[in-house]
Amino acid sequence: MNPSATAPAERPPVGGPGGDPRISVRNLWKIFGRNAGSVIGTENEHLDRDTVRERTGCTVAVRDLSFDVHPGEIFVVMGLSGSGKSTLVRCLTRLIEPTAGRVLLDGEDVGACTPRQLRELRRHRMAMVFQHFGLLPHRRVLDNVAYGLEVRGAGRAERHARAREMIEMVGLAGYEDVRPGRLSGGMQQRVGLARALAVDPDVLLFDEPFSALDPLIRRDMQREVLRLQRELDKTAVFITHDLSEALKLGDRIAIMRDGALVQMGTAEELVGRPADDYVRDFVEDVNRTDVLTVRWLMRPPRPDEPLDGPAAAPRTVVRDVVPLLSNSTAPVRVVDGDRLLGVVGREDVLRAIAEDLSDGATKAAADAADGRAATAAPEA
Repeated sequence: MNPSATAPAERPPVGGPGGDPRISVRNLWKIFGRNAGSVIGTENEHLDRDTVRERTGCTVAVRDLSFDVHPGEIFVVMGLSGSGKSTLVRCLTRLIEPTAGRVLLDGEDVGACTPRQLRELRRHRMAMVFQHFGLLPHRRVLDNVAYGLEVRGAGRAERHARAREMIEMVGLAGYEDVRPGRLSGGMQQRVGLARALAVDPDVLLFDEPFSALDPLIRRDMQREVLRLQRELDKTAVFITHDLSEALKLGDRIAIMRDGALVQMGTAEELVGRPADDYVRDFVEDVNRTDVLTVRWLMRPPRPDEPLDGPAAAPRTVVRDVVPLLSNSTAPVRVVDGDRLLGVVGREDVLRAIAEDLSDGATKAAADAADGRAATAAPEA
C-alpha cells in the first residue's frame, strides 16, 4: 500500500454479526492516478468522483470502505458497472494495491505482508473464481483443478487425489481427462470452482463468476455454490451486478456506487428499508413477499388474539405463510423452538402485498408519464 497517502482516522465497520471476523476492511481507498496523495486527507476526498478527476486527474475506485466478513458468511458486493466492486475484491489479496486503509485476514494485516508471505496467503488461505474461468486450455480438467496444489509444491499423487475429490464434488466425475475447450461454459466454471476448492482456502473470492453464463446454467451454478457452502462452510466474498443473484446467495449484501458504500444489510433490510433512492431503484421490482420473512413482519400478540394458530420459523418467507393463514382464523405464531417471538396476521401480510402493488402502480404511472412526455416533446 502507498505509504505516502494520508490515512484517515479509522472508523468502526458497518453492520454484521458479533464474533471475530474472518476479513476486516478498514477505511480502504483505491485511487488510480499519479496524484493519489492529493486526494486523501484533503478537501478533495469529500468531492464526487467526476470533480476529483477534473481537479487532480485521479479516479477514485474505492472510497473509504469499512466492513467485516464473518466465518461461514457469503458476503455479496453488488453495484453497477464502474461502482468499484471488482477493484475492491482485488484489493483484498493485493492483486491491486490499495492506496490507503487496512485489510485484515484473521487479524493479520495483509498490507504488511512481505512478497513471500503474500504468495503463501494466495496459495493457502484465499482463492479466486474468475468471470472468464482462467483455465489452462492445454491441460486436462484434472491438471487444471490440481494446478494450485502443483504451485504449492504438492506431489503428483497427492494433488491428483485431491483434484479427483473436488471434481466429484462439483459434479464433473468422468471428465478428468477432458480438455476445457470441449466443455460447456457452466462445466468450465465448475472446473474453476473445483480448482479454488482444491487448495482448501479459508476464503473464496468470486468476481462475477456466472455473469457470462446462460440464465439456466447461472441458476444451476448458484444452487451449486449454496450446496457447497452448506457442506464446506467456507467464507465467501461474491461480486455481482445481478440483484436476484445477490438476494439468493448473500447472507449480507453491500451496495456500492462510485466506489462508496451506499447500504449494507440482509436482503430483508435492503428490500424492506432501502437507504436512499439509488437502493430503492435497485429493489423496486422485487416482490417483497418473496424476500421478507415473518421475523420482519411479526408483532407482539394482542391481548384478545388466540395463540393456537399454525407455527412458522423466523426465516419463513411471507409468501409461504399465506396458505397457513388461509386455513386458520388465528395468526401465525413465529417460534424459535418453544419460544414465541411474535405473531403475523392476515392484515400484516395484506399490508406487505399492498405495498408491492402500490409500488408497482407508482412505477407504472411514472413510466407512463415519461412516455407521454417523450411523445409530446417537440422536435428539435
